[in-house]
Amino acid sequence: MSDSAAPEIVPDSEHRGLVARLPQLPRDLAQLARFDRPIGWWLLFWPCVWGVWLTGAGWQWALLGWLLLGSIAMRGAGCVYNDIVDAKLDRKVARTASRPVASGRVSKKLAWGWLLALCLVGLVVLLQLRPLAQIVALASLALVAAYPFMKRITWWPQAWLGMVFTWGLLVGWTQLRADNWDALAAMYAGAALWVIGYDTIYAMQDREDDALVGIRSSALRLGGHIKGGVTLFYTGAVALWALAFWLYRADWIALIALLPAAGHLFWQVSTLDGEDPGNPLERFRSNRWTGAFVAAACFVVGNA
Repeated sequence: MSDSAAPEIVPDSEHRGLVARLPQLPRDLAQLARFDRPIGWWLLFWPCVWGVWLTGAGWQWALLGWLLLGSIAMRGAGCVYNDIVDAKLDRKVARTASRPVASGRVSKKLAWGWLLALCLVGLVVLLQLRPLAQIVALASLALVAAYPFMKRITWWPQAWLGMVFTWGLLVGWTQLRADNWDALAAMYAGAALWVIGYDTIYAMQDREDDALVGIRSSALRLGGHIKGGVTLFYTGAVALWALAFWLYRADWIALIALLPAAGHLFWQVSTLDGEDPGNPLERFRSNRWTGAFVAAACFVVGNA
């Protein structure tokens, strides 16, 4: 795309914050890694916090700092990889057509180099973990590599994303302990349902373009039943989190800690409006608060 082109400004092409002040090439690389859209790494980071705080090992600020750095770097790497794989599809979707690789502003060769640099940051973080957590972290790479192709072969790529984006929960937990696997499994399954719910909301933005170019998503599969579907996913998430807490500590009072998260998810669904262009994106981004509420609940249950 030439510099003289005047593409429509959409949520994925608008530069914000410090990124908007960078020279063109650094700005493109920052946009490629979505550094101007921190919601992605927040959603990747919060499950890491859940895994750490639910272990009962206290605040663990140093560990959380490393996991935050890893979340930012690896979320960026995942976005770069996704844009390399999806460049042709992105050119056909209004929201993604102006992305650096799809528009041609960044070559695929440079994008691969940027991906490697981000992965090296992830490697530094990996080396801070104990061997069991390192093995768990590395096991996610196959899931990450396969994710961009899921939208081509299944109507539920959000389910695959649910496994990928919550993997930090397993890493945080195994860094500090290696027991209570039943509670961990329930927490992970609930987290995956949460991701399916919020990414279905996110996919509402692209339904028309996705249908035209043949991209599959849960938002298209659910059709006119998106609200009901997201309600089901969120209800399942809260139920599984409650089960995880019960398996970890059989105390009804501990379940009260989930009420703020449950209330926030209910607000999302009850106010979701697909006819308002900005509504789904706003509800999606609000999940940073869901993550914070569940993190607080995990700290209370794990450490109180």
